[in-house]
Amino acid sequence: MTALTVWETAPSLLALSALVGYLLGSIPFGLILTRMAGLGDVRKIGSGNIGATNVLRTGNKKLAAATLLLDALKGTAAVLVANALWGYEASLIAGFLAFLGHLFPVWLGFKGGKGVATYIGVLLGAAPLMMLGFAVVWLVTAFVTRYSSLSALVAMLVIPVALWILGPEKTALLVTVLSVISWWKHRENIKRLMAGTESKIGQKG
Repeated sequence: MTALTVWETAPSLLALSALVGYLLGSIPFGLILTRMAGLGDVRKIGSGNIGATNVLRTGNKKLAAATLLLDALKGTAAVLVANALWGYEASLIAGFLAFLGHLFPVWLGFKGGKGVATYIGVLLGAAPLMMLGFAVVWLVTAFVTRYSSLSALVAMLVIPVALWILGPEKTALLVTVLSVISWWKHRENIKRLMAGTESKIGQKG
């Protein structure tokens, strides 16, 4: 049997790690920070998203940066806490549910962000070198194309392939699933990229 078919962690611990991961991931930092700053409901501006890109549309770069950092770290925290308490397999489950928690937070009617920051945070916890690889691919693509969304999409293609080559298999499987879901969440961006109407980095409107 391969690594993909053997799950040694007790189901009860996997379920507990899933709950912890989801609760961490579902914390809507973008909404919390903008409300604390007196900027109202970030869901009522721009794309209606709770992520850092939409927070940036408030004009507050510091809040956007804080949102990006916290949305990433909640993914990292889920992986590291579960790994410390229940082991490797539990950490992958927690990371996956943290990602889903960000995308579908129960507190906001299951309407969350697109997950790039949390994806990066999960990578940091589960495969730190791959997180650096993601950053390099993103930066190179962004420098060439000036599209933030395209840069993330390209990185989310490259990193799973690298993980399947370098291993471990279970981490590769997790990141592949995250990439597929995030691509689906970016389907409107993909349509705009194909139509040539997607906003470039630094472009207003």
